[in-house]
Amino acid sequence: MDIHFTPEEQAFREEVRAFLRAELPPELAQRILAGKRLSKEDQVRWMRILNQRGWLVPGWPAEYGGPGWGAVQKHIFEEECFAAGAPRVVAFGAKMVAPVLIRFGTPEQKARFLPRILDSSDWWCQGYSEPGAGSDLAALKTRAVRDGDHYVVNGQKIWTTLAHYADWMFCLVRTDPDAPQQRGISFLLIDMRTPGITVRPIITLDGEHEVNEVFFDNVRVPVENLVGRENEGWTCAKYLLTHERTSIGGINQTKVLLRKLKQVAAQELRNGRPLLDDPLFRAQVAAVEMQLMAADMSNLRALVAARDGGVPGAESSILKVKGTEVRQQIVYLLTKAVGSYALPFLEDELGLEDRPGEVLHSTDSATAAYQYLDSRKASIYGGSNEIQKNIIAKMILEL
Repeated sequence: MDIHFTPEEQAFREEVRAFLRAELPPELAQRILAGKRLSKEDQVRWMRILNQRGWLVPGWPAEYGGPGWGAVQKHIFEEECFAAGAPRVVAFGAKMVAPVLIRFGTPEQKARFLPRILDSSDWWCQGYSEPGAGSDLAALKTRAVRDGDHYVVNGQKIWTTLAHYADWMFCLVRTDPDAPQQRGISFLLIDMRTPGITVRPIITLDGEHEVNEVFFDNVRVPVENLVGRENEGWTCAKYLLTHERTSIGGINQTKVLLRKLKQVAAQELRNGRPLLDDPLFRAQVAAVEMQLMAADMSNLRALVAARDGGVPGAESSILKVKGTEVRQQIVYLLTKAVGSYALPFLEDELGLEDRPGEVLHSTDSATAAYQYLDSRKASIYGGSNEIQKNIIAKMILEL
């Protein structure tokens, strides 16, 4: 495999860098590179800048508003965005439900929802997991019963990211309780302002309100909001999860974390010498860097396969497992490098300015524990890593 980028691809990289230098607000980049939180307004601001350039949805076909890029161009764009400190595009609309609509939606659904995703008029959330159906997603019990030209939905979803901001939810519901698990599920689009929906916050270990419980009490959803055929929503769900898992691996994002780890370890002193000069710590950094390089090569192989007409298969599960594990190791080493300075991670600490005279900048110390706690969930959501290993065993090892 030729891992070198072509002159055209290198020229495209320079075009992306020039755009980021000119259009990425410095204050947003500073917050991202410091590991701080962004508001909804910050995220919308960046998404609208990207949309104005026509670069918000790299994975969409040109006919729906995408730039018409190939897999390698999308990779380069993402790599440069992370390196520059650009915010991640909120995935639920642009990268998750939109590909499902493009593949399985009706012309009316595409015309109604895709433009409002492009201009950030609508925010989306994902209604998949339930208290008794997380890794075993097909065991979901939220029920949708046909009543004329509506479905009546009752049940509960959990770990629903950004549901407190969302205008719409794409939701898996059980429409045939007597069918085999995967055959009795449908894919519905639900307006979050519909009577009968209650959103209850869940505060996580890092003090963040990112996820929620969502309750449905006789919620009426128009039949026209069914995507695909009734009882065949599992096909939509699998298609969506393949895209999600590849993204969760976050190889390009982890490259930025590795650079930060090296920077902090070079500043932090142990017995008068930089921590990075300690043979044991340096060996740990080298080991995780080699794993990241291997994951990056696997990602590039998947990109080449996609460029040549292939579709993601077990590669998405492999990248999800290895990508999240490497990210967790790097964040662990970053927290270890910061040491006791990692203790302040509460929300008020995340806005501190640098403190003159301290060995480490306060942003490195105040956000280290926050990033550590935040990284723990990456190996669970999108299908736990244990489930991904089962998928790999079945698809590759034929076990």
